This record gives sequence, structure tokens and C-alpha cells, in this order.
Amino acid sequence: MAEVVADEYSLTISDRIIPIFSQSGDNRYDNADKMILRHSDVLPHALINNVQGKLGERGEKLAGYVEWLCKRIKSVRMSDEYSPVLHIDVYGTFGAAFDNNLERIADYMGELACFASPFKLRIEGPVDMGEREAQISTLARLREIVDTKGISVEIVADEWCNLYEDVVDFADRRAGHMAQIKTPDLGGINNTIEAVLYCKRHGMGSYIGGTCNETDRSAQICAHIAMATQPDQMLAKPGMGVDEGYMIIYNEMQRIINIRMFGR
Repeated sequence: MAEVVADEYSLTISDRIIPIFSQSGDNRYDNADKMILRHSDVLPHALINNVQGKLGERGEKLAGYVEWLCKRIKSVRMSDEYSPVLHIDVYGTFGAAFDNNLERIADYMGELACFASPFKLRIEGPVDMGEREAQISTLARLREIVDTKGISVEIVADEWCNLYEDVVDFADRRAGHMAQIKTPDLGGINNTIEAVLYCKRHGMGSYIGGTCNETDRSAQICAHIAMATQPDQMLAKPGMGVDEGYMIIYNEMQRIINIRMFGR
């Protein structure tokens, strides 16, 4: 499948595994150990979808988790060379906690980046403005503030970035540093392929995402698309138990590499 996609779009298939993004679900502590021991490239997602219980009214609960996670990576990893990206999906809770004050949100992300150091930090969905146009303009402004202040964090667009046309508009207007390309929402796999390629042409990071509620077959097909289009990362799916999604994606990508290297 990767060869068919590469031939159709004049692409070069990757000769290495596309960075895999593992998701923890609510079991963000125990599952972090699984991710670290597997040397997941990107982790932990963390499912920060509630201000009171998970973020904290002032963001203190998430800050404590990020601080713990960094210490845990350093103590559990099997090699000092292992340096994963920390990617946390916050479901618009920063906006809810800080009344959509973008200066305050940017400063808080700067605080998180300090806790995350020396690891790179990505924040997915810092605000949810309730409709598409407001979301695009707000993320564009937030990116501008973050970049101007030199804050070492990447903003990932999620909410209201659903269809191919949405990905195009978010990329054109620099609404974030990266877009999640949600494969079930985009429909035909041609839309996923073309969304990744559009992001790459227009300086927008891309990751092939989706949902934990997919099938093993849809995940395998996405792995072929990722190997052909080479996005920045690929979500380990389905499931939130870490092992199952990681194994499905890793094994399929490794199979593609081995077939191309050693023949069928």
C-alpha cells in the first residue's frame, strides 16, 4: 500500500520508523512507564480534559505531572540518548482556566516548557473557541505570541480542524505549529494523504491521528500512509493501553521497511 501511495503522489517511502505518539488515557502514570520502556518517540497524551481534576485551577496539577514525567523518563529510560517529545492534549482547558487570556496562556505554556526541559513540549488544543473562524484566529494569535516571546513550545491544532479544507485553512493562517490530521473525519484516505502533503508544503507540522476507537486494519493502513507521506508523527492506535496500539503501528512500519529491504 505504501508503494501505491508513493507511486501515485511521486513520494519516497521512509527507510525508518515514523515517530510514534503513544496515548495514555486516564492511566497517565502507569502507562507512562510502558511508553518510556518502549522508547516511544512522543508521549504521553495524558487526556487533560477537565480543569478541576486534571489541569488545576491555576494549571498546578498539570505542571506537577509534567515535572513528575520528566523525572520519570530520566530514571526509567534505558539510555540517556532517549529524549522523547512531550505531547499533551488539553482539550481547550487552558482557555477555560485562564478565561481565554492569550498572554496568560502563553506564559503558562512557558512555565510548562521549563518543567518539561530538556524535553521538547507540544500542547494540543490549548483553547476551544466554540466555532471554526474564532478557533483559527485565536490559535494564529497564540502562535504569534508564543513565537514572539521565544517560548519553547509547539501548539497543535485539534478542535475545529476536522476536514481537509480545515487543515488547509489552519496551515495557511499559521493557526498553530502542527495540525492533527484526524483520519476518520477526513473520509477517504486521499484526503489524509493530501492533508499531510499540504502541511509539509506550507511549513505546518503534521501528525496522522484519529481515535483510539479504530480497528487494527485502519491503523495498519494509516501506517502505510505515514511511511509514504512522512508526517512528523503518527498516533499509536487503537486503544489506550499503550502496548496494543504501539505494536500494531510499529510492527506494520517495520514490515514495510523489511519488505523493501529484503524483498517479499
